[in-house]
Amino acid sequence: MKQKKSFQQKHGRYGEFGGVYMPELLMAPIHELTLAWNKIKHQKQFHSTLINLLKNYAGRPTALTETPHFSKAITGPRIFLKREDLLHTGAHKLNNALGQCLLAKQMVKKRIIAETGAGQHGVATAAACAYLGLECVIYMGSEDIKRQSPNVLRMTLMGAKIVSVKNGTATLKDAINDTLRDWSESYSDTYYCLGSALGPHPYPEMVASFQSIIGKETKKQCLAQIQALPDIIIACVGGGSNAIGIFSAFLDEPKVRLIGVEAGGHGFELGEHAARFHMLTPGVLHGCYTYVLQDTHGQIAPTASISAGLDYPAVGPQHALLYQQKRAEYVSVNDQEALHALKLLARTEGIICALESAHALAYLIKIAPNLSKTQNIVVNLSGRGDKDLPTLMGMEKDQVNI
Repeated sequence: MKQKKSFQQKHGRYGEFGGVYMPELLMAPIHELTLAWNKIKHQKQFHSTLINLLKNYAGRPTALTETPHFSKAITGPRIFLKREDLLHTGAHKLNNALGQCLLAKQMVKKRIIAETGAGQHGVATAAACAYLGLECVIYMGSEDIKRQSPNVLRMTLMGAKIVSVKNGTATLKDAINDTLRDWSESYSDTYYCLGSALGPHPYPEMVASFQSIIGKETKKQCLAQIQALPDIIIACVGGGSNAIGIFSAFLDEPKVRLIGVEAGGHGFELGEHAARFHMLTPGVLHGCYTYVLQDTHGQIAPTASISAGLDYPAVGPQHALLYQQKRAEYVSVNDQEALHALKLLARTEGIICALESAHALAYLIKIAPNLSKTQNIVVNLSGRGDKDLPTLMGMEKDQVNI
């Protein structure tokens, strides 16, 4: 009998990936967090409070929406969108922010720090902090502040302090670096709310747990609406939280094909994209052993993407294992393909998705002609596109036809 593959973490590892690779200054807060998480993750009262917040504050469950006009336009099969864009604050990030901020309150931490790239995790954390009465500080690369100005305003309105990070490429990687520096000096009263399913253990496990609500709802909704499991699930992959969230309920369903879509940027050379599975170079970044983009000397490489939320040189360890075990496929699409997909969805269905989510749609457009019309495809629409309007409007009008 063939042994069943394990996708669960053991001692902070997913196969060879994951772990805790942190400087000594940060081992004390990591140990404190691990103890708190191991205690609270099994508490019924904690989960009951979180479920209540997700329902009555965040707006779960989110809809599963069929898109017949988009499907017709790409000569595709039946297509459904898991509408995380309808969640309060506009993306899946609130699932995790509420969970972690509730944990912070249990740990008696009154100050929350967080990093953000596209701004959606920052907005979600700011909202959770405002609702729960916590101080909020958001680190954000100065380049991302420019291209995500609506989210900067939203965070400020909710009382968050925005710290502009000008180091390095002034994007997500550098924002994480400065957040970690803050945490090393302030952990006695500060909680670091990490936004994706990466970083040192227990963060990948925590974030995947909080985002698993997406997959659980999707499975239930598919069985109710189409009386079957989907044939394919597609999600964009930056750090990987929205993807691992929707994949999680289907890992033990071998007939459901799982596809993660990375940012192909504007070229194939190192520094022109954020496609970690294109390069397949394992290494350590921000406390985690996984696939990273690095040069021949082991230095972390710059990344490029029209999407701030996918513009990161490492991927979560769960995804590294799923790739290694061939349970999920990982592909990439470029900036122009993502832009085309965003526009097509907006004009056929009246839904403006985030540039991150547009990458998943763009790959579906590529493969649609080869899919059976009887198949059912679910795309995780991880966020809405309001935040990307400055980026779109700043481009040449004849490029995007606005």
